[in-house]
Amino acid sequence: MTNPPPAAAFPTAEQFKKPGTTWQIIAWSLWDWGGAAFNAVMTTFIFTALYLTGDAFGGPDRASAVLGLTTALGGVAIALLAPVTGQRTDHSGRRKLWLGINTLIVALLTGACFFVQPHESYLLLGCLLIAAGHVFFEIAGVNYNAMLLQISTKTTIGKISGFGWAAGYLGGIVALLFVYFALVKPDVGIFGITSADGMTYRAVAVFSALWIIAFAIPVMFAIPEAPRNPNMSKIGFFRAYLELWHTIVRLSRTSRHTLFFLIASAVFRDGLAAIFTFGAIIAVGTFGFKPGDVLIFAIAGNVVAAIGALSAGFFDDKVGPKAVIVTSLVGLIVSATALFFLEGKTAFWIFGLLLTLFVGPAQSSARTFIGRLAPEGQEGELFGLYATTGRAVSFLAPVLFTLFITQFGSQRWGILGIVVVLVIGLALLLPVKKPELHTAGR
Repeated sequence: MTNPPPAAAFPTAEQFKKPGTTWQIIAWSLWDWGGAAFNAVMTTFIFTALYLTGDAFGGPDRASAVLGLTTALGGVAIALLAPVTGQRTDHSGRRKLWLGINTLIVALLTGACFFVQPHESYLLLGCLLIAAGHVFFEIAGVNYNAMLLQISTKTTIGKISGFGWAAGYLGGIVALLFVYFALVKPDVGIFGITSADGMTYRAVAVFSALWIIAFAIPVMFAIPEAPRNPNMSKIGFFRAYLELWHTIVRLSRTSRHTLFFLIASAVFRDGLAAIFTFGAIIAVGTFGFKPGDVLIFAIAGNVVAAIGALSAGFFDDKVGPKAVIVTSLVGLIVSATALFFLEGKTAFWIFGLLLTLFVGPAQSSARTFIGRLAPEGQEGELFGLYATTGRAVSFLAPVLFTLFITQFGSQRWGILGIVVVLVIGLALLLPVKKPELHTAGR
């Protein structure tokens, strides 16, 4: 076994060298733009919120509970697979290859949602396809996040990370506008598609699959394959779990605050994911939003989220990622708690938009927190751990969301389950030592 440097040891000044070109940064960000078709269209605002959790599948309460359960099971799969996939790409030098393969699988699973017909017997199939899509999207994200360190320096990582998140939100706006005005709103959409047999939303799945593939292509050509770490030999799948255990033990001895952050982020990022997964579902089921309301809110929310992510990048490079994350979590907790107690569309507009403002900064700065800690040649391994710890408790928010709904008999109570997760994540984060900031020429 090799003896890599501690995860908290920062790269030397030699690594403050040439960042990625403008085209490489744009191409990298376009992957996030394309991923919005899965995140915004399929899992947040359109397919699950307006179709899969609708009356045809047993009503919002039951469908939300089933979706929460399958999402939790998908989180377990991510926890088991993400660390070794990241580690193996570090050893093999095939980061871009596996980004492409896993993105293609996400697109295929998304397209397969076309076969989910509007009947309660298809509810489980639809939820399983969405959950499996989450699994492969997260695994692809391990390699995608590690690529951030190929196109940034320690002084620009915050801005570039924020730019990538903003691209995802803006891509969501464009995809949502097309889907709504070409398929959802018209009585007869493009190619003569109508709402008969759920065809409107099934066609959305096909569009989303094509969107994902189209915008994943640029990064495959613009950014070269990461070189294999010469100090790392290829390892088998099961051997990778032993290496993972050695890494965790090493972190506990030499870089405890890195390990503490991984644990804290596991919890609060699960709360962030729950906001995206269940936010629009709550808007429809609890606050009475109609399909048109959801789209308009989605567009406004993505604009606000993009502004938040871009702002986070600036403050991240200036004051560090921890301050950005703490501020964002406090804002999220206050906003979500207000929604739990308030009624009506106006309340959701106000505090729902505040949620979108704070979600992007928390996500972007959590990624840069790890990026500032990752040693050269071990980016995939550390981001794999980041994905794994982020899903090791990924059952928590879906289970609490489902438990609160079933216990109190109302979808509204699911909001409180998400708030509990965010509070726990914030409490775990506060004692974590913030990473050192670097300035150019230092």
